[in-house]
Amino acid sequence: MNIETLKNARVLIAGDAMLDRYWFGDAERISPEAPVPVVRVARCEERLGGAANVALNVASLGAEATFLSVVGNDEAGRHIETLAKNAGIRPELEFDPRLPTTVKLRVVARQQQMLRCDFEAVPDAELLHKNLSRFPELLAQTNALVLSDYGKGGLSHIIDMIRLGKESGTPVLIDPKGDDYTRYRGATLLTPNRSELQQVVGRWHSEEDLIERAQNLRRELDLTYLLLTRSEEGMTLFKDDGQFNVPAQAREVYDVSGAGDTVIAVLATMLATGADIEEAVLTANRAGGIVVGKLGTATLTFDELFHA
Repeated sequence: MNIETLKNARVLIAGDAMLDRYWFGDAERISPEAPVPVVRVARCEERLGGAANVALNVASLGAEATFLSVVGNDEAGRHIETLAKNAGIRPELEFDPRLPTTVKLRVVARQQQMLRCDFEAVPDAELLHKNLSRFPELLAQTNALVLSDYGKGGLSHIIDMIRLGKESGTPVLIDPKGDDYTRYRGATLLTPNRSELQQVVGRWHSEEDLIERAQNLRRELDLTYLLLTRSEEGMTLFKDDGQFNVPAQAREVYDVSGAGDTVIAVLATMLATGADIEEAVLTANRAGGIVVGKLGTATLTFDELFHA
């Protein structure tokens, strides 16, 4: 893979935008008010989160990323737009004056996350419909579509999005949430982790049991592929002609947050270049192994992925 090939890859990402806030400091004493540590904040950092982090991962690799979402007409929403532009992402955002932008605030002391506070609400249905009206035009300009579902209400029209993606011949990749996968019917690829898949098919008791349950789900939902991410066990791709197993990359795990965003971003980018599915999975597995060695919702570059 060369950088020029990646630059020609165009990926459209739609889903729930978030702003990840980090407060870094030291925790050297216990509060006299309650048995909790006192964190003296020394540094603050803000990063793109949720579906916006998927777009960031695509752009970090050198591909063209367009991000479609609804955010609040507030400081956090405007900051998401600024961060996206600064990262080389094309933001296509609707600003809802009644919606507080989803913010995840993490307090980190001595390299350990002490606390997370979530601020969130469901976007206005009218603005989501307006987003959908712009979707076909953006879809016509892309080589791969990622629908990043964080369960915050930003993909209420996902059934129509999948249909339009299929009609255009665009690969549709989905990072699923919840226990109802029927809304993802007809997608090209789903990327659940072990706990997410267990919510849908139940707990399996052997590898053969897992294969049967996963393949039944894939056929029931008319999916071309189902990619199960399995942490230390690597990944398994379920497809028409069987399974493709990829062992995990042996690396020290520092922080798994955002690793799923990196995996689906790399998958989409590779498919957007015309790579076959097995090459895309191998590359995504390598990317996941790299990004878990970084703090927070991290990304990786072309050189890290292909020249390390």
